[in-house]
Amino acid sequence: MTETAISQHGCSDRIDAAVSPRGTLELLSQLEVDRLRQVRDSSVYELFRRCALAVLNCDDSTDDAAEVYARYADFGIEIEHRARGIKLHLKNAPACAFVDGTVMNGVRDHLFAVLRDMVFLSGEVEALAAARALSSDEEDLLTRNLVFNFLRNAGLLRPRLQPRLVVCWGGHSIGRAEYLYSKAVGYQLGLRGLDICTGCGPGAMKGPMKGATIGHAKQRNREGRYIGISEPGIIAAESPNPIVNHLVVMPDIEKRLEAFVRLGHGIIVFPGGVGTLEEILFLVGTLMDPRNADVCLPVIFTAGPGSEDYFAGIDEFLVSTLGEDVRRHYRVIVNDPVAVARAMREGMEAVVNNRRATRDAFYYNWLLHIPPEMKRHFVVNHTSMAGLDLRRSLPPAELVCNLRRAFSGIVAGNVKEAGIHMIRDHGPFQLHGDADVLQAMDRLLQGFVAQGRMKLGGRAYNPCYQIN
Repeated sequence: MTETAISQHGCSDRIDAAVSPRGTLELLSQLEVDRLRQVRDSSVYELFRRCALAVLNCDDSTDDAAEVYARYADFGIEIEHRARGIKLHLKNAPACAFVDGTVMNGVRDHLFAVLRDMVFLSGEVEALAAARALSSDEEDLLTRNLVFNFLRNAGLLRPRLQPRLVVCWGGHSIGRAEYLYSKAVGYQLGLRGLDICTGCGPGAMKGPMKGATIGHAKQRNREGRYIGISEPGIIAAESPNPIVNHLVVMPDIEKRLEAFVRLGHGIIVFPGGVGTLEEILFLVGTLMDPRNADVCLPVIFTAGPGSEDYFAGIDEFLVSTLGEDVRRHYRVIVNDPVAVARAMREGMEAVVNNRRATRDAFYYNWLLHIPPEMKRHFVVNHTSMAGLDLRRSLPPAELVCNLRRAFSGIVAGNVKEAGIHMIRDHGPFQLHGDADVLQAMDRLLQGFVAQGRMKLGGRAYNPCYQIN
């Protein structure tokens, strides 16, 4: 069917449209249609509406989710059920998602990927609730399978592919030079046949994908995969970039992080802000667990010209809080995209040998053990943030989990709608702990502020936290 679209009330930045699926959700059983009806009548619907708006708002330059939702408060989306499938009716949708009145194909794919994941989420709500009442081992098994089911339902698990998926983390608010460096690394990865997975947004999440498209094209690789993994709380602040050809929206930040490390075969980290540091802490906290001694997951920190000192600061922070042993789990390569790509290509060979030796799957890292507290959902509010124990005397496994939660709360206060409202209503989050730990955090965060890593477009940053 051809979509029709009209300007709403003469406003050039709003469009009404009817959109049909393509490639996903085209063939639905009556049971699946019934589940879609249930979405419309449940709390999941508002989640779907907001995620759909984030996808349609594809050219925005803000990372303030509350601002986006307020600007498009009149946006509406309705699901029409037909005998042969479904159609979405959009009201007051952002005009940037359309060309001559027709929705862009990439945006359409992302829109129905969101619907697919919201429908699946509606069927997994009971499992998520049950996880809170289970033992640690039972909860670990449940969440491993839940993440697996989300990724399988999204069509991301490819059992016959050799390991070649590189997860790239980094900031959404980075300068031009850092973006170009991430693109150069992606180009070298693409030349070597490696696929890219990121958080799906702008900046260092877009650069590696864009570079890889050129590398894949030069090698006549038409099967390149550009996977974006998001979650409802962050997607409005980091709308999917147009290169993403496989999008999945996980239920929360912890499931998103678990999806990265179980789906990916290697991880490259570029300079970023608080969200990137949260990812790093989740990663090193997992790899430091003795039960992962036999797991192979190559990790590279890399930065380009002008950012050479960035990972020196990260390394100093990790060592000062977690000890020297943390350095065993990552390698730093500065200003050398070719060396990064070669090291990751060699890492893929090590992953193949390791998965064969341990009889783990190529497409999903079942044997990786993620500490229960690291993967348990952290509800951010002023009480939970103030209650975090940030003392050096804690076992490293406990301290790294609390540090990740602290930075997760700061991410919420920076860009997530609920967190932004908390800060506006009740003031900054309060963090407590040992002076040396808090001072190390403060040095790092003040450096991020000075380098403009907290907000897009160079806008002034008002801290959402106070260190006491």
